[in-house]
Amino acid sequence: MNQTTTSKKESESITREELIQLLNEDLSREYQAIIAYINYSQVLKGAQYMSIASELEKHAGEELAHALIIAKQVDYLGGMPTVVAKPVKTSEKAEDMLQFDLDNETETIANYRTRIRQCEALGEYALAENLRKILVDEQDHQIDLATALGKQVPLPNRGK
Repeated sequence: MNQTTTSKKESESITREELIQLLNEDLSREYQAIIAYINYSQVLKGAQYMSIASELEKHAGEELAHALIIAKQVDYLGGMPTVVAKPVKTSEKAEDMLQFDLDNETETIANYRTRIRQCEALGEYALAENLRKILVDEQDHQIDLATALGKQVPLPNRGK
């Protein structure tokens, strides 16, 4: 799918079946985040990472709450929530792990922004509101990770 087709699809109304599929992809990404945050929070070493490791533990719990919301919405739409997580990258280097998380959060934010527009195009306003609440947490996670890495927060849909 080329960029023009992707952009056009984002602004067009999609079917409920397509929304279910996309929400299941989001759910897979939430599972990925839970696993990554649990793993990274336990293996980050060094005094400079103690604060962010504790924060990652909190992020894991928030991502679990997101997964429950998304699974409930998939069920509401008549679909079966996925049980498969996207692959989790690991590294021996703390900076790499934090960068993996930052990249994943940036992708997740971009996807939820698109998903909100898609939900509204389908008239699923309550679902869009649930996604907005999740988006607030995801942006907080993104800020925490960028700060820990000493970087500017990447702007989704506008380049990094």
